[in-house]
Order: sequence, then C-alpha cells, then structure tokens
Amino acid sequence: MSSKVEEPTVAGPFGACPLPIFDHPQIVLGHGSGGKLSAELIEKVFVSRFRNATLEKMDDQALLEIGGAKLAFTTDSFVVTPIFFPGGDIGTLAVNGTVNDLAVGGARPLYLAAAFILEEGLSAAELERVVDSMARAAESAGVQLVTGDTKVVNRGKGDKVFITTTGIGVVERGTQLSADRARPGDKVLLSGYIGDHGITILSQREGLEFETALTSDCAALNGLVDAMIGAAAEAGAVDGLRVMRDPTRGGLATVLNEIAERSGVGMLLKESAIPVRDAVRGACEMLGLDPLYVANEGKLVAVVAPEIAERVLGAMRAHPLGAESRMIGEVVEQHSGMVLMKTGVGGTRVVDVLFGEQLPRIC
Repeated sequence: MSSKVEEPTVAGPFGACPLPIFDHPQIVLGHGSGGKLSAELIEKVFVSRFRNATLEKMDDQALLEIGGAKLAFTTDSFVVTPIFFPGGDIGTLAVNGTVNDLAVGGARPLYLAAAFILEEGLSAAELERVVDSMARAAESAGVQLVTGDTKVVNRGKGDKVFITTTGIGVVERGTQLSADRARPGDKVLLSGYIGDHGITILSQREGLEFETALTSDCAALNGLVDAMIGAAAEAGAVDGLRVMRDPTRGGLATVLNEIAERSGVGMLLKESAIPVRDAVRGACEMLGLDPLYVANEGKLVAVVAPEIAERVLGAMRAHPLGAESRMIGEVVEQHSGMVLMKTGVGGTRVVDVLFGEQLPRIC
C-alpha cells in the first residue's frame, strides 16, 4: 500500500487541479502570509478561544472607550531578515508599523512599548544601531517609548533580533474607520507605488541586483492620515472616511479582499491606475510574483465616500508621503465579497486573497 497522501482534486477546464487543504497538522510559513492561511489560523486558534465584540472586528487595532476617552490599541511583531536594508531596518519598521496601525484607525499615536528577543552572539554595535533607528523613528512620528522588556535566547535559537511593539493612541475627531463600513459607490484611494518594501527585502536577502536601486517605503503615516481627516472635516464629512488600511503582509490585494468580505460588497479596480515602479514590476516578472501581493510598509489604501473623494485625494497628494496617490477603483454592489480588476488589455480578472507565503520574513 502506498504511503503517499493524495490531495483532493476538482475537474476544471485544464484538467484536475488540487484543492487547498486548510487543516495543517503543523504551522507552515504560509500561516504568516497575511492571506487565507493566516486568516484561518487566527479564526480557528485564537478568535475561537478569545471571542468578543472588539476582537471580532478584526481591524489593525482595537478601538476602546475608557473613562470617556476613545483609544486605539495595537500590537505587532517584527522578524524581518536581513535586519538592515535600504530605506530602514528592523527598528524603524517596528516603530513605523505600529504607528501606522494606530493611524489607519483614525488615532493620534501617543505611546509605544517594545519587547526585544535577542540571540546570543548578536553584535552590541548592531543592537545599538537598531535602537538608535527606533529612537529617531519615534521622535519623527511624535511618539514616546515608555516601557519594554528584553530576553536573550541561545545562539541558533533566534535570528539576531525579534521586536514586538505595542502602541496606544487617542481618537479625537469622530472618525469611525473599520473594514465593515465600505458602501457601493465609494472610491478606493491608494497613497503611492506598491511593492517597494517586499522586493527590496527580497533583493537584499537573495543578493539580487537590478538596474535601478530599490528602497523600502518604510515610513510613519500618521501625518498623511491627519491630512486626510482634516480634509474630510473641512467638508463636514468625517463620516465619509469609511476604511483605511496599510497593505503590509499579503499586499494590496489581500487588504481589499478583507474589506470587501467584511463589508459585504464588491470592488472593481483599474490596473492602469495602480502605480508600480518599473524596477519592482521587472523583478516581479522575473521571479514570478504579483506586485498586488507584495508587502508595503509606507503606503495606505482608503475607501472614501464619493462626495469627498477628490478633496481627500488632493490632501493626500499635497503631503510628501502621498504625492503619487491615485484613485484606483470603486466599491460596487455586484460580486459581493470579491475584488475584480480591469486589466490593461481590456479583460477582467479576479484578484483573490493570497493563499500561501509569497515572500517570507519581510516584516
């Protein structure tokens, strides 16, 4: 008897295709992709055991009301390799990533906590370089690191340094941003070029060289978000800001699918409107990757009511981190829970959620 385990298949126009198996006896890299496997892991293992109304919203931050104040609260871990890369390092990534998760919830970031897991043998100079970067990033973003923790693991049991950051901020201007608020007719705005961070990390890790130097887009987005909220407030329509997300793991495609599913709407994108640098596009074509699924660390996507979309887009373009902002699509009633895209050749393709791990260890 053969010991080979056959995957179930389904007949299609090109023959039998394997169906993905979601019940894994062990954790695989795909569980950290931010895509389908991540969502299943979170739902089956964590949400099922800690279920509550705040957790079930599944936004990048929890919005809490305490003593009359509306607070945003978030936590994130960073395990990128290499720890230094063009445009940043694991320290700037840890600060900016947490600041961004607070900002896209409509909050003004205030305080951070940081926990460090250090591997025995890590150079003290490298650690100081990382912490110096964190200090500069925190000062630039206007936040303070107020508490933390440090642990050391045996040589070979880590990867130089892992950082977990927790952040808290205050929601002051009446925003109600959540992935379940998109409505048909809303416009989809993107703050700039996609894929820069993920391809930069990959090129550094694998020693790849391209004609044009690649740099991570790692940046704190709270200033850009503040400008967007200000534009909506001037129009008397802060409620017209429906959703904001920073498309990190799983990229733009995965974030838009999450919004479409949570809001029970469809989305229709225009491929020609989505900016991708030539170097990133070329690298993706060479490596068989899709820029829509490549991680970003300094971009945001927003779903905005049509009556304020142009005003908000103008505010984004006036900010240094949003100079290349575009309107890339709209929310529709059809194909609920799905994202479709008009391609450059006139066809339409389904933009699905990332299944496995396209680029491991990119954040």
